[in-house]
Amino acid sequence: MAISHEKGDMWRHPSEDFSVSNIRYFSRHKGEVNCCAFSPDCQVLLTCCDDGRLYLWNATSAKHLATFSGHSGPVKSCVFSSDGQLFASASHDRTVRIWSRSGTECTHLLTAHSGSVETVSFSPDAQWLVSGGWDNRALIWRVQSGEMVEDLRGHTAAVQSSAFSSDSQCVATGSWDRTVRVWKLLEEKEAVTLQGHLGNVACLCFSVSGMLASGSWDGTVRVWLPMHHACLFVLGGCERVWVRSLAFSRDGLVLASTAEGDMVKQTHTHLFTVFVAMLDTDMFVYQVRIWDVTTGVCLKRLQVTENL
Repeated sequence: MAISHEKGDMWRHPSEDFSVSNIRYFSRHKGEVNCCAFSPDCQVLLTCCDDGRLYLWNATSAKHLATFSGHSGPVKSCVFSSDGQLFASASHDRTVRIWSRSGTECTHLLTAHSGSVETVSFSPDAQWLVSGGWDNRALIWRVQSGEMVEDLRGHTAAVQSSAFSSDSQCVATGSWDRTVRVWKLLEEKEAVTLQGHLGNVACLCFSVSGMLASGSWDGTVRVWLPMHHACLFVLGGCERVWVRSLAFSRDGLVLASTAEGDMVKQTHTHLFTVFVAMLDTDMFVYQVRIWDVTTGVCLKRLQVTENL
């Protein structure tokens, strides 16, 4: 995403082009949908479910492409690698699986966690994988071999969210202990601890410039300069909502957040393409907020009410 130059000398902010459109439904799931992820080219959608399976879909047509089975419990998190050739899943069965899109069998079964695994993320260079869960640990894995190379300890409650920096040198973890920790990969330095949230840290996202956004069950998004221990903005917090997902634009100028609460059902974002999950009522309202991360101002709200 980039700022476009139109209408003579008038500059248009990229948020002006955001609108709700092309709503599609993916309905083969046999349980609650916990997470979704788009392939890097946004042509394929990956979803995971309480039925223990993962599903691949054509993102444009909503055509079901494949189902992947192997987990013995609900699948809590899923993610594509940066080249789109691999994807990973984390499950309540205490395992992480790495899968290849070219087949239906997993390439690596990762088994070091002692509790439900809640989050999994690839590094942008596709060399590393981080997983975190109920055992209060974040584990770093070598993607090619499936070898565990680091056991990151310090959180005092479950690790629910994770994200790598754009240079693959740092990894951030968010926890039910209400903190965010930022770790230097393969270094013995003490982690940077970011405090301020009043609820579980449910989602994390790095910008290309190194800013870190964290979303919490306290209804706020915090934007940090993590290595300076500095919180730049606290976004939202006036409504009874739980922030569930975050995504920076490719240029890092704007941030999208989604939430669930009294009037909002869970949604997920990927570069401002929105997928709605967990629909359990005859009517739903969902909302995405677009934030200017240079000013902290909410630029736009995208909201739709649908009768199913």
